[in-house]
Amino acid sequence: MNVASPASGAAAARRRRNTLLSPKAAAILARLGSMAVTLVGLAALTFFIGRLLPLDPILAVLGDNATKEAYDRMYVQMGLDQPLIVQFGNYLWNILHFDFGNALLSGRPVSVEIARTFPATIELATVAMLIGTCLGVPLGVAAAVYRNSWVDHAARVMSLVTYSAPNFWLGLMGLVLFYSTLGWVGGPGRIDMAYEFDLDPVTGFFLVDSLLSGNMEVFRNVFSHLILPASILGLGSMAYISRMTRSFMIEQLEQEYVITARTKGLSKWRVIWVHVFRNIAIQVITVVALSYAFLLEGAVLTETVFAWPGFGRYLTNSLLAGDMNSVVACTLLIGVIFVTLNLICDLLYWTLDPRTR
Repeated sequence: MNVASPASGAAAARRRRNTLLSPKAAAILARLGSMAVTLVGLAALTFFIGRLLPLDPILAVLGDNATKEAYDRMYVQMGLDQPLIVQFGNYLWNILHFDFGNALLSGRPVSVEIARTFPATIELATVAMLIGTCLGVPLGVAAAVYRNSWVDHAARVMSLVTYSAPNFWLGLMGLVLFYSTLGWVGGPGRIDMAYEFDLDPVTGFFLVDSLLSGNMEVFRNVFSHLILPASILGLGSMAYISRMTRSFMIEQLEQEYVITARTKGLSKWRVIWVHVFRNIAIQVITVVALSYAFLLEGAVLTETVFAWPGFGRYLTNSLLAGDMNSVVACTLLIGVIFVTLNLICDLLYWTLDPRTR
Protein backbone atom coordinates (compact mmCIF):
# COMPACT_ATOMS: atom_id res chain seq x y z
CA MET A 1 0.00 0.00 0.00
CA ASN A 2 1.50 3.35 -1.09
CA VAL A 3 1.27 6.26 1.31
CA ALA A 4 1.85 9.73 -0.11
CA SER A 5 4.57 11.69 1.68
CA PRO A 6 3.83 15.17 3.09
CA ALA A 7 6.27 16.66 0.59
CA SER A 8 4.44 15.16 -2.38
CA GLY A 9 1.12 16.36 -0.93
CA ALA A 10 2.44 19.93 -0.63
CA ALA A 11 3.74 19.78 -4.20
CA ALA A 12 0.36 18.58 -5.43
CA ALA A 13 -1.35 21.41 -3.56
CA ARG A 14 1.02 23.91 -5.16
CA ARG A 15 0.28 22.47 -8.59
CA ARG A 16 -3.45 22.79 -7.97
CA ARG A 17 -3.03 26.42 -6.91
CA ASN A 18 -0.95 27.13 -9.99
CA THR A 19 -3.59 25.66 -12.26
CA LEU A 20 -6.28 27.72 -10.55
CA LEU A 21 -4.28 30.96 -10.55
CA SER A 22 -1.79 31.88 -13.25
CA PRO A 23 1.31 33.91 -12.35
CA LYS A 24 -0.09 36.95 -14.15
CA ALA A 25 -3.42 36.71 -12.31
CA ALA A 26 -1.58 36.26 -8.99
CA ALA A 27 0.53 39.35 -9.71
CA ILE A 28 -2.57 41.37 -10.59
CA LEU A 29 -4.34 40.26 -7.42
CA ALA A 30 -1.30 41.12 -5.33
CA ARG A 31 -1.10 44.56 -6.87
CA LEU A 32 -4.84 45.11 -6.37
CA GLY A 33 -4.44 44.15 -2.72
CA SER A 34 -1.58 46.60 -2.39
CA MET A 35 -3.76 49.21 -4.10
CA ALA A 36 -6.57 48.66 -1.61
CA VAL A 37 -4.24 48.96 1.39
CA THR A 38 -2.68 52.13 -0.04
CA LEU A 39 -6.05 53.77 -0.66
CA VAL A 40 -7.35 52.86 2.81
CA GLY A 41 -4.18 54.37 4.30
CA LEU A 42 -4.63 57.49 2.19
CA ALA A 43 -8.28 57.75 3.26
CA ALA A 44 -7.29 57.43 6.91
CA LEU A 45 -4.56 60.05 6.54
CA THR A 46 -6.80 62.60 4.85
CA PHE A 47 -9.69 61.92 7.24
CA PHE A 48 -7.72 62.43 10.45
CA ILE A 49 -5.79 65.41 9.08
CA GLY A 50 -9.14 66.95 8.16
CA ARG A 51 -10.29 66.48 11.75
CA LEU A 52 -7.10 68.10 13.12
CA LEU A 53 -7.27 71.21 10.93
CA PRO A 54 -8.51 74.38 12.68
CA LEU A 55 -11.63 74.48 10.52
CA ASP A 56 -15.13 74.06 11.89
CA PRO A 57 -17.26 72.21 9.30
CA ILE A 58 -20.45 73.21 11.12
CA LEU A 59 -19.71 76.93 10.89
CA ALA A 60 -18.72 76.39 7.26
CA VAL A 61 -22.27 75.10 6.66
CA LEU A 62 -24.31 77.36 8.94
CA GLY A 63 -22.17 80.49 8.99
CA ASP A 64 -20.66 82.40 11.87
CA ASN A 65 -24.01 83.69 13.10
CA ALA A 66 -25.51 80.25 13.78
CA THR A 67 -27.39 79.82 17.06
CA LYS A 68 -26.26 77.29 19.65
CA GLU A 69 -29.35 75.15 19.07
CA ALA A 70 -28.73 75.01 15.32
CA TYR A 71 -25.04 74.33 15.96
CA ASP A 72 -25.77 71.41 18.31
CA ARG A 73 -28.38 69.97 15.96
CA MET A 74 -25.97 70.08 12.99
CA TYR A 75 -23.23 68.62 15.21
CA VAL A 76 -25.31 65.52 15.83
CA GLN A 77 -26.62 65.40 12.26
CA MET A 78 -23.07 65.31 10.87
CA GLY A 79 -22.15 62.49 13.27
CA LEU A 80 -19.44 64.49 15.03
CA ASP A 81 -20.73 63.38 18.44
CA GLN A 82 -19.52 59.82 17.76
CA PRO A 83 -15.98 58.52 18.45
CA LEU A 84 -13.42 59.19 15.72
CA ILE A 85 -13.01 55.52 14.87
CA VAL A 86 -16.79 55.21 14.34
CA GLN A 87 -16.77 58.34 12.19
CA PHE A 88 -13.93 56.89 10.11
CA GLY A 89 -15.78 53.59 9.69
CA ASN A 90 -18.89 55.42 8.50
CA TYR A 91 -16.71 57.48 6.20
CA LEU A 92 -15.18 54.35 4.60
CA TRP A 93 -18.63 52.82 4.20
CA ASN A 94 -19.87 55.94 2.44
CA ILE A 95 -16.79 55.97 0.18
CA LEU A 96 -17.49 52.40 -0.89
CA HIS A 97 -20.89 53.65 -2.02
CA PHE A 98 -19.30 56.70 -3.75
CA ASP A 99 -20.91 58.99 -1.21
CA PHE A 100 -18.47 61.77 -0.29
CA GLY A 101 -21.06 64.06 1.25
CA ASN A 102 -22.20 67.40 -0.08
CA ALA A 103 -19.98 70.26 -1.21
CA LEU A 104 -20.24 73.29 1.04
CA LEU A 105 -19.91 75.76 -1.83
CA SER A 106 -22.80 74.44 -3.91
CA GLY A 107 -24.73 72.07 -1.62
CA ARG A 108 -24.63 69.37 -4.30
CA PRO A 109 -23.02 65.93 -3.84
CA VAL A 110 -19.23 66.03 -4.15
CA SER A 111 -19.28 63.12 -6.60
CA VAL A 112 -21.51 65.19 -8.91
CA GLU A 113 -19.17 68.18 -8.65
CA ILE A 114 -16.11 66.06 -9.46
CA ALA A 115 -17.89 64.38 -12.37
CA ARG A 116 -18.68 67.86 -13.71
CA THR A 117 -15.13 69.26 -13.45
CA PHE A 118 -12.87 66.24 -14.01
CA PRO A 119 -13.56 65.73 -17.76
CA ALA A 120 -12.25 69.24 -18.44
CA THR A 121 -8.96 68.40 -16.74
CA ILE A 122 -8.70 65.01 -18.45
CA GLU A 123 -9.19 66.66 -21.84
CA LEU A 124 -6.61 69.34 -21.09
CA ALA A 125 -4.04 66.92 -19.63
CA THR A 126 -4.48 64.37 -22.44
CA VAL A 127 -3.83 66.89 -25.20
CA ALA A 128 -0.90 68.29 -23.21
CA MET A 129 0.51 64.79 -22.79
CA LEU A 130 0.24 64.09 -26.50
CA ILE A 131 2.13 67.31 -27.23
CA GLY A 132 4.77 66.60 -24.59
CA THR A 133 5.31 63.00 -25.71
CA CYS A 134 5.36 63.66 -29.47
CA LEU A 135 7.94 66.43 -28.97
CA GLY A 136 9.87 65.12 -25.97
CA VAL A 137 10.69 61.59 -27.13
CA PRO A 138 12.20 62.52 -30.55
CA LEU A 139 14.02 65.45 -28.93
CA GLY A 140 15.54 63.20 -26.27
CA VAL A 141 16.55 60.58 -28.84
CA ALA A 142 18.19 63.22 -31.07
CA ALA A 143 20.02 64.75 -28.09
CA ALA A 144 21.42 61.33 -27.14
CA VAL A 145 22.41 60.36 -30.67
CA TYR A 146 24.16 63.70 -31.29
CA ARG A 147 25.56 63.91 -27.79
CA ASN A 148 27.59 67.08 -26.98
CA SER A 149 26.74 68.58 -30.38
CA TRP A 150 24.73 71.75 -31.00
CA VAL A 151 21.59 69.59 -31.23
CA ASP A 152 22.20 68.25 -27.74
CA HIS A 153 22.99 71.67 -26.30
CA ALA A 154 19.93 73.24 -27.94
CA ALA A 155 17.68 70.46 -26.64
CA ARG A 156 19.05 70.78 -23.12
CA VAL A 157 18.67 74.57 -23.08
CA MET A 158 15.12 74.28 -24.42
CA SER A 159 14.25 71.69 -21.77
CA LEU A 160 15.77 73.80 -19.01
CA VAL A 161 13.90 76.95 -20.05
CA THR A 162 10.50 75.28 -20.54
CA TYR A 163 10.82 73.27 -17.31
CA SER A 164 11.91 76.27 -15.22
CA ALA A 165 9.53 78.92 -16.53
CA PRO A 166 6.43 79.28 -14.30
CA ASN A 167 3.26 78.07 -15.96
CA PHE A 168 1.24 81.09 -14.84
CA TRP A 169 3.77 83.46 -16.46
CA LEU A 170 3.79 81.45 -19.69
CA GLY A 171 0.00 81.45 -19.63
CA LEU A 172 -0.26 85.20 -19.20
CA MET A 173 2.33 85.87 -21.90
CA GLY A 174 0.61 83.40 -24.21
CA LEU A 175 -2.75 85.12 -23.73
CA VAL A 176 -1.23 88.54 -24.39
CA LEU A 177 0.59 87.42 -27.55
CA PHE A 178 -1.53 84.72 -29.20
CA TYR A 179 -5.01 85.76 -28.03
CA SER A 180 -5.00 89.49 -27.43
CA THR A 181 -2.42 90.61 -30.02
CA LEU A 182 -2.48 88.03 -32.82
CA GLY A 183 -5.93 86.54 -32.30
CA TRP A 184 -4.73 83.05 -33.22
CA VAL A 185 -6.35 81.22 -30.30
CA GLY A 186 -9.43 81.46 -28.13
CA GLY A 187 -9.44 83.22 -24.79
CA PRO A 188 -10.08 81.94 -21.27
CA GLY A 189 -12.64 79.20 -20.71
CA ARG A 190 -13.45 76.07 -22.68
CA ILE A 191 -15.78 77.56 -25.28
CA ASP A 192 -17.18 80.92 -26.39
CA MET A 193 -20.57 81.81 -24.96
CA ALA A 194 -21.99 82.06 -28.47
CA TYR A 195 -21.41 78.31 -28.97
CA GLU A 196 -22.44 77.00 -25.54
CA PHE A 197 -26.02 76.24 -26.58
CA ASP A 198 -24.85 74.52 -29.78
CA LEU A 199 -22.93 71.89 -27.81
CA ASP A 200 -24.71 68.89 -26.31
CA PRO A 201 -22.50 67.73 -23.38
CA VAL A 202 -22.83 63.96 -23.79
CA THR A 203 -19.44 62.84 -22.46
CA GLY A 204 -18.18 66.05 -20.84
CA PHE A 205 -15.23 66.13 -23.25
CA PHE A 206 -16.00 69.08 -25.48
CA LEU A 207 -13.78 67.96 -28.34
CA VAL A 208 -15.49 64.57 -28.42
CA ASP A 209 -18.97 66.03 -27.98
CA SER A 210 -18.50 68.50 -30.83
CA LEU A 211 -17.30 65.69 -33.11
CA LEU A 212 -20.25 63.51 -32.13
CA SER A 213 -22.63 66.32 -33.02
CA GLY A 214 -20.86 66.84 -36.34
CA ASN A 215 -20.56 70.58 -35.72
CA MET A 216 -17.05 71.41 -36.94
CA GLU A 217 -17.45 75.10 -36.16
CA VAL A 218 -17.95 74.28 -32.48
CA PHE A 219 -15.03 71.84 -32.66
CA ARG A 220 -12.74 74.56 -34.01
CA ASN A 221 -13.86 76.95 -31.29
CA VAL A 222 -13.26 74.38 -28.55
CA PHE A 223 -9.86 73.48 -30.00
CA SER A 224 -8.86 77.16 -30.19
CA HIS A 225 -9.52 77.48 -26.44
CA LEU A 226 -7.74 74.23 -25.62
CA ILE A 227 -4.54 74.44 -27.65
CA LEU A 228 -2.80 77.26 -25.75
CA PRO A 229 -3.15 75.93 -22.17
CA ALA A 230 -2.45 72.40 -23.41
CA SER A 231 0.70 73.56 -25.19
CA ILE A 232 1.96 75.33 -22.07
CA LEU A 233 1.41 72.23 -19.95
CA GLY A 234 2.84 70.06 -22.73
CA LEU A 235 6.07 72.07 -22.85
CA GLY A 236 6.74 71.28 -19.20
CA SER A 237 6.11 67.58 -19.82
CA MET A 238 8.24 67.71 -22.97
CA ALA A 239 11.19 69.00 -20.96
CA TYR A 240 10.98 66.17 -18.41
CA ILE A 241 10.32 63.44 -20.99
CA SER A 242 13.15 64.58 -23.28
CA ARG A 243 15.68 64.69 -20.44
CA MET A 244 14.75 61.22 -19.21
CA THR A 245 14.68 59.80 -22.77
CA ARG A 246 18.14 61.26 -23.42
CA SER A 247 19.47 59.66 -20.24
CA PHE A 248 17.98 56.24 -21.09
CA MET A 249 19.27 56.39 -24.66
CA ILE A 250 22.83 57.34 -23.68
CA GLU A 251 23.00 54.35 -21.34
CA GLN A 252 21.84 51.98 -24.09
CA LEU A 253 24.00 53.46 -26.84
CA GLU A 254 27.07 52.49 -24.84
CA GLN A 255 26.10 48.80 -24.85
CA GLU A 256 27.93 46.25 -26.99
CA TYR A 257 24.84 45.09 -28.89
CA VAL A 258 24.72 48.47 -30.63
CA ILE A 259 28.22 47.97 -32.05
CA THR A 260 27.29 44.41 -33.04
CA ALA A 261 24.17 45.58 -34.88
CA ARG A 262 26.14 48.24 -36.72
CA THR A 263 28.84 45.76 -37.79
CA LYS A 264 26.09 43.55 -39.24
CA GLY A 265 25.28 46.34 -41.68
CA LEU A 266 22.11 47.71 -40.11
CA SER A 267 21.49 51.40 -40.72
CA LYS A 268 22.10 53.88 -37.93
CA TRP A 269 18.49 54.88 -37.44
CA ARG A 270 17.23 51.30 -37.71
CA VAL A 271 19.53 50.38 -34.84
CA ILE A 272 18.35 53.37 -32.83
CA TRP A 273 14.60 52.98 -33.27
CA VAL A 274 14.26 49.20 -33.65
CA HIS A 275 16.87 47.94 -31.19
CA VAL A 276 17.87 50.71 -28.79
CA PHE A 277 14.54 52.44 -28.35
CA ARG A 278 12.75 49.13 -27.86
CA ASN A 279 14.97 48.49 -24.83
CA ILE A 280 14.01 51.80 -23.21
CA ALA A 281 10.35 51.81 -24.27
CA ILE A 282 9.10 50.54 -20.91
CA GLN A 283 11.06 53.18 -19.02
CA VAL A 284 9.73 55.89 -21.31
CA ILE A 285 6.17 54.60 -20.81
CA THR A 286 6.64 54.87 -17.04
CA VAL A 287 7.89 58.44 -17.34
CA VAL A 288 4.97 59.37 -19.60
CA ALA A 289 2.43 57.76 -17.25
CA LEU A 290 3.75 59.57 -14.18
CA SER A 291 3.90 62.85 -16.10
CA TYR A 292 0.26 62.34 -17.07
CA ALA A 293 -0.69 61.77 -13.43
CA PHE A 294 1.09 64.97 -12.40
CA LEU A 295 -0.74 66.86 -15.15
CA LEU A 296 -4.10 65.61 -13.91
CA GLU A 297 -3.54 66.91 -10.40
CA GLY A 298 -1.03 69.68 -10.94
CA ALA A 299 -2.66 71.93 -13.54
CA VAL A 300 -3.97 74.32 -10.88
CA LEU A 301 -2.12 77.48 -11.95
CA THR A 302 -2.79 76.92 -15.64
CA GLU A 303 -6.50 76.32 -15.00
CA THR A 304 -6.63 79.46 -12.87
CA VAL A 305 -4.95 81.67 -15.49
CA PHE A 306 -7.17 80.35 -18.30
CA ALA A 307 -10.36 80.22 -16.19
CA TRP A 308 -10.51 76.54 -17.05
CA PRO A 309 -13.36 74.89 -15.11
CA GLY A 310 -11.35 71.81 -14.21
CA PHE A 311 -10.44 69.59 -11.29
CA GLY A 312 -7.42 71.57 -10.09
CA ARG A 313 -9.36 74.81 -9.90
CA TYR A 314 -12.19 73.07 -8.06
CA LEU A 315 -9.74 71.63 -5.51
CA THR A 316 -8.14 75.05 -4.95
CA ASN A 317 -11.50 76.74 -4.39
CA SER A 318 -12.52 73.96 -1.98
CA LEU A 319 -9.32 74.40 0.03
CA LEU A 320 -9.81 78.15 0.27
CA ALA A 321 -13.41 77.64 1.42
CA GLY A 322 -12.50 74.97 3.96
CA ASP A 323 -14.73 72.41 2.21
CA MET A 324 -13.14 69.24 3.63
CA ASN A 325 -15.65 66.91 1.97
CA SER A 326 -14.46 68.06 -1.44
CA VAL A 327 -10.79 68.24 -0.44
CA VAL A 328 -10.74 64.68 0.91
CA ALA A 329 -12.61 63.34 -2.14
CA CYS A 330 -10.20 65.10 -4.51
CA THR A 331 -7.20 63.81 -2.57
CA LEU A 332 -8.50 60.26 -2.78
CA LEU A 333 -9.10 60.63 -6.50
CA ILE A 334 -5.52 61.81 -7.00
CA GLY A 335 -4.32 58.79 -5.04
CA VAL A 336 -6.44 56.47 -7.19
CA ILE A 337 -4.95 58.02 -10.33
CA PHE A 338 -1.35 57.51 -9.21
CA VAL A 339 -1.93 53.99 -7.90
CA THR A 340 -3.82 52.95 -11.04
CA LEU A 341 -1.16 54.31 -13.38
CA ASN A 342 1.53 52.54 -11.36
CA LEU A 343 -0.44 49.31 -11.70
CA ILE A 344 -0.75 49.81 -15.46
CA CYS A 345 3.01 50.43 -15.70
CA ASP A 346 3.75 47.26 -13.73
CA LEU A 347 1.48 45.24 -16.04
CA LEU A 348 3.21 46.74 -19.09
CA TYR A 349 6.58 45.80 -17.61
CA TRP A 350 5.37 42.26 -17.09
CA THR A 351 3.88 42.03 -20.58
CA LEU A 352 6.62 43.69 -22.64
CA ASP A 353 9.72 42.59 -20.76
CA PRO A 354 10.05 38.77 -20.40
CA ARG A 355 12.83 39.23 -17.82
CA THR A 356 10.33 40.52 -15.26
CA ARG A 357 8.02 37.52 -15.44
